[in-house]
Amino acid sequence: MSAATESATAPTLDWKLATLDALTVPGLYAMLQLRTEVFVVEQNCIFQDMDGADDQAVHLLGSQCVPGQGDELVAYARLFPAGIKFADASIGRVITRAKARGTGLGHVLIQRAMSSVHTLWGEQQPIRIGAQARLKAFYGQHGFVDVGVPYIEDGIDHLEMVWQATAPK
Repeated sequence: MSAATESATAPTLDWKLATLDALTVPGLYAMLQLRTEVFVVEQNCIFQDMDGADDQAVHLLGSQCVPGQGDELVAYARLFPAGIKFADASIGRVITRAKARGTGLGHVLIQRAMSSVHTLWGEQQPIRIGAQARLKAFYGQHGFVDVGVPYIEDGIDHLEMVWQATAPK
């Protein structure tokens, strides 16, 4: 199934871009709770998620209205301009809540993150990511290419991948 086909089944979300200081206390709590739920508990990985970089990032948050409960954060990514995490702009901490997986939401999230990077820092801006190696094919569907820099982070195999704009014809 292609990324475009999968994203057709994804839930409709309310998307928000915010700097750390623009997040509400409940919004900050939901962000940190989701990151801990996935990266620490689900992946059984003890690491320092709050790495001192959140105040340099633009946070992409996708929330879904849950009847009787209000909004629930189900998708998240952290966006950085060039020179913070890598020489290029970057996307990190890409997450979808477990119950939303398989709906195409991950594809919608990465498309939205890439679009946001280009809106914020320029259409031709390369985007570099540190991807979990098991997700190479997923990111490849969005034009990211493995640049041959494998590494271990927090006990998990990672790859450095980059998206480059194609030259106009």
